[in-house]
Amino acid sequence: MAYETILIVDDEPAIVQVMADRLQREGFAIRTAGDGETALRALDQDPPDLLILDLMLPDIDGFQVLRRLRQNGHDLPVIVLTARDDDVDVIVGLEMGADDYMVKPFNPRELAARVRAALRRRAEALALAQRVQHLETQLADTSEASVVPPHGLHFDDDARRAWFAGQPLDLRPREYDLLHFLAHHPNQVIARAKLLDHVWGHQEYIDERTVDVHVHRLRQKLADIDPAADPIHTERGIGYRFEP
Repeated sequence: MAYETILIVDDEPAIVQVMADRLQREGFAIRTAGDGETALRALDQDPPDLLILDLMLPDIDGFQVLRRLRQNGHDLPVIVLTARDDDVDVIVGLEMGADDYMVKPFNPRELAARVRAALRRRAEALALAQRVQHLETQLADTSEASVVPPHGLHFDDDARRAWFAGQPLDLRPREYDLLHFLAHHPNQVIARAKLLDHVWGHQEYIDERTVDVHVHRLRQKLADIDPAADPIHTERGIGYRFEP
């Protein structure tokens, strides 16, 4: 019995059929769309659990679909497909809210593994959000409020929340894990591969460029609070170093 629904958006019927066949064997329910406008209507009418989105579509491109998807408040996992291993396309897609990407041609078994990993991360994030909401309710009911230090970084490991210069940081689960790990290893050069292993784990198909995109997001969020702050430093060709 299918337990989760996947919407595949691609205008190449043969590729769609390969993806659909493999994912149906994995137990997923499959819906398809051959262009961006059809996909957006399907997303609004009956949102799936995960979206597989080709970047090259016959009407509006995948970037526009992804932008409108996030603007409309949909936060489902998105795996983008690209016909070329282009750093710009990949980074732009990830920065616009994609969760993962694959380059055509791809291995259907790897696609299925990435789908499962993205859905697992989504389930973990939902469970975490529920726990945070529960903890916030408990904190609101207490008479004594926690005092957040006005300088530097402050972490609440139970609630998995972080503050910078006394202001709350709006972090995704992987962003929290990445910042937490860097901040707890100050003045050390941490290689991208080590960050991948610690934050994403060995079982997931994740490229090292994903680390760069997440660090870029963290820097933006820290700068939004204090434009003069830049505690995360790039060690070219190696990784990153956190200076408190």
